[in-house]
Amino acid sequence: MTQPLTNDDVKKADLSQVFHSWSVQGALNPLAIKSGLGVKVWDFEGNEYLDFSSQLINTNVGHQHPRLIKAIQAQAAELATIAPSHANISRARAAEAILSVAPKGFKKVFFTNGGADAVENAFRMARVFTGKDKILSQYRSYHGNTSGAIQATGERRRFKNEYAHSFVHFFGPHLYRSDFWSTGEEQECERALQHLRRVIESEDPSNIAAIILEGLPGSVGVIVPPQGYFEGVRQLCDEFGIMLIMDEVMSGFGRTGRWFAHQHADVRPDLITIAKGVNSGYVPVGGVIISEAISDYFDDKMFPGGLTYSGHPLAMGSIIENIAIMKDENLVEHADRLGREVLGPGLKALAEKHQIVGDVRGRGLFWAIELVTDRESKSTPSAAAMNELKGALLAKGMLPMLTDNRIHVAPPLVVSEEQLKTALAIYDAALGEASFYER
Repeated sequence: MTQPLTNDDVKKADLSQVFHSWSVQGALNPLAIKSGLGVKVWDFEGNEYLDFSSQLINTNVGHQHPRLIKAIQAQAAELATIAPSHANISRARAAEAILSVAPKGFKKVFFTNGGADAVENAFRMARVFTGKDKILSQYRSYHGNTSGAIQATGERRRFKNEYAHSFVHFFGPHLYRSDFWSTGEEQECERALQHLRRVIESEDPSNIAAIILEGLPGSVGVIVPPQGYFEGVRQLCDEFGIMLIMDEVMSGFGRTGRWFAHQHADVRPDLITIAKGVNSGYVPVGGVIISEAISDYFDDKMFPGGLTYSGHPLAMGSIIENIAIMKDENLVEHADRLGREVLGPGLKALAEKHQIVGDVRGRGLFWAIELVTDRESKSTPSAAAMNELKGALLAKGMLPMLTDNRIHVAPPLVVSEEQLKTALAIYDAALGEASFYER
């Protein structure tokens, strides 16, 4: 009789043969996960965790949703793969489902393998359409790890990867750590827009194809843009003939209580990049939602791009059912309500209780707890202290997401009010026990 696998068995097998991303290979100690359901996952020894990372902010309908699993199985039984040059009804229906929740004025969807190559192809479309080359993006941003996407990324993961050309960074608004010495949201917005105007003018608008913004910058800290900022960027784009790309890879499909995070503002981009939540990460997929003007441009001009697995049938089947589940279960409205009534107020209460919490911010079911050792100086805890905090959360049954000096709070959108309250109690206890907490 075969002995059951232990967590150590799985980790040993993994570490001996699998090369991990963004890691020093010899320092890894991954959590071994066997299965999951809804908001919970289990390891190989039966330990249960609340998944408040949604893995990489993508399991929007939760783990192992029975309808989504069944849809993928049904698609595999009918047609497991087909080249993108052929017409396939699942591909058409997946595009139709995406367009049904997209803003007005969008016409087609170009399917990719994930978020990074969605960003790459959005750049390609904008450059061909405008005949210009430069891409502007924020320093506090993450757009993926392919050549252009990582160059557009502003945070430090772009270092050692800067091989692409014609990318320029600018500072976006972030009042808690303002680069503009602002004292309020309105001033932060005004100064950030003036800074962007000067960057555009200095780089020469006749060279700039597009500005790319995240609908809600996630990896860099869940930074909620101030009221009026997106509208101001749109006005600058219109003034200078620049395309506006919204990167909704992480923040789209209900995560912030809207189908797309930029819909909290009155703004319409020219291109929208998607992945992750579009099918809850069950099969690798991404895409570019294309406005009518850009789509029509390529009616008599070749688009110079393509992918072997563009519109892969298994991914298409998962998109169709994922969006249907989100509509049937009212998950966008659910995320909005729980964010406003439970999670947001609960996290703000933790900030009032624990001096180590410098700031909490977010929308819907996408929040960050920013930790400091001193509120006045906003100094940040050490990596060792953050690892200690992560261990405390795991020991209490929480699978967290910690980045730099922040806890990112992003449960699947199927989370219940009771599970949110359980999670808040776990955060409360772990913060109270942290060794760098100033009592």
